[in-house]
Amino acid sequence: MKKLILGLGMFIGVVSFLNAQSTVVSNGDEVEQTKENLIQIDWQSTFKEAVKKAKKEHKPILIYFTGSDWCGPCMELDKNLFHTEKFKAYSKENMVLYLADYPRNKDLVTAKNKATNEELSRRYAQTSFPTLIMIDENGNVLGRKNGSYMVEYYYPFFEEISNNYK
Repeated sequence: MKKLILGLGMFIGVVSFLNAQSTVVSNGDEVEQTKENLIQIDWQSTFKEAVKKAKKEHKPILIYFTGSDWCGPCMELDKNLFHTEKFKAYSKENMVLYLADYPRNKDLVTAKNKATNEELSRRYAQTSFPTLIMIDENGNVLGRKNGSYMVEYYYPFFEEISNNYK
């Protein structure tokens, strides 16, 4: 029993260490990264906060309609686009982010955000997952992408709207 507890403790320690630090190889150079120096994705916690930030910073709002715990294409998009350092850096400079989530696990979204998400879905005629809609600070649609695409196709969409917005 002692060996099992000791082994489990060592396993948890190793996993914690590996989770806190990673080595990234880029152009042949190794760069040590920790959670502290990675850019964090800045989803606004409420749509009102997103609008307020967009007005203050004069940036478009990206509304991402997702089923975070059941939609396979949404999970792929989340992993391959939204959690990349390239997207995090780009979005931080060029847009305000709002996540309109429709999870099966209802504990993942507050009742207030659920109501807001449903209202946004009606307002912008959202009918599929994933859907990305870019709006201005007054709620006017600047562009939309319904469904899942290769990650490379999202950047021209973001860039065209962001460049024309400034």
